[in-house]
Amino acid sequence: MAKFGEGSILQNLEVNHVHLVIDPGEHIEKLGLLMKRVAGRQTRYVNRLEGRSGSLWEGRYKSSPINACEYLLACCRYVELNPVRAGMVAEPEQYQWSSCQSKTGTTKVPWLDYDPFYLSLGETTEERAKNYKKWLHETVPKKEWKLIREAGQRGQLTGSPAFAEEISAMLGRRVELRGPGRPKKNKG
Repeated sequence: MAKFGEGSILQNLEVNHVHLVIDPGEHIEKLGLLMKRVAGRQTRYVNRLEGRSGSLWEGRYKSSPINACEYLLACCRYVELNPVRAGMVAEPEQYQWSSCQSKTGTTKVPWLDYDPFYLSLGETTEERAKNYKKWLHETVPKKEWKLIREAGQRGQLTGSPAFAEEISAMLGRRVELRGPGRPKKNKG
């Protein structure tokens, strides 16, 4: 876990991971390069700032392709509630490094692209912000939390078995949603 010093981008917070919801567009293979650059630049910045050396984060980035129709808004909610779960803030809108402030109407972020699912929450900016804030504070189904958390940790798909079949057909190889550990051997 890295603790960032005075003046750091993530000032006085203990951070061991970050969440990003990214649409890589048609160049999915470039996601790895993006993550390598993000990690490299942030590591160099913090190391220079704090007079340290070495890695900032442990391990390689993990990704989980999301079935946008079913889970994109749910994944955004998962990410935006993470600082609350971690005890960093009391309300998701209070976390300054999140898109939540913009989506709930607290601030405007000119560089943020709103996905069609967020845009469908209302006809006006104010209506979308109100509905998104209300939705953020609703009870989250345990099954949803579990699927999103485990898919991200394991690098699996965030979606239904039908989504896994669709991706399998696109890739021409088997993709499945698995539980933890190795598959059990058939006794027979």
